Amino acid sequence: MKEQLVELITLISSGCMRDEDIQRIAGEAALAYADPPAFLATNPDSGYDDSLSIPLGEWVVVCSLPDNVLIQASQADELFQQVLASFGAPVPLTLKARDDLLSALEHIQVQLSSLYPEKEGYVLVDFSEPMEDELQMVLVYSVDLPRVLDLSAQIGIYAAPAYESRLIVGGDGEDG
Repeated sequence: MKEQLVELITLISSGCMRDEDIQRIAGEAALAYADPPAFLATNPDSGYDDSLSIPLGEWVVVCSLPDNVLIQASQADELFQQVLASFGAPVPLTLKARDDLLSALEHIQVQLSSLYPEKEGYVLVDFSEPMEDELQMVLVYSVDLPRVLDLSAQIGIYAAPAYESRLIVGGDGEDG
């Protein structure tokens, strides 16, 4: 499982994390998945609580990701600011006032799709169960999306393209 975790974390970090950090997180998460009591015994201050809705290994992955990889927000404008901050440099993205989250996600996604054409742009991906904020996402290169979704499914971590999954759940607003 560690190899799958290394690959997944590498893909969702889009070059923002050092290899040694990825290896460390994957190793800790693999142990947490394989033997939760052993992990908790060696990490008593981990902060994990059995009442959480995700497995310990997933919790280790999510809580270990830096802010520029795991984007957490409670509303669309906050999400947009987190996306901008994750790039660490000015990027040509704008957000107009939108009435709802779906419209904002569509607007953000259209713009992200045009960035970094060598990788066919970026996709905002819902990742795991939100911990604190309603929105919890990672940015993934579009070319890596199928592999990220496959690895997430194999490991058991929820992942879905943010805009598309909400569009399917909420419908497109048209009848018929």
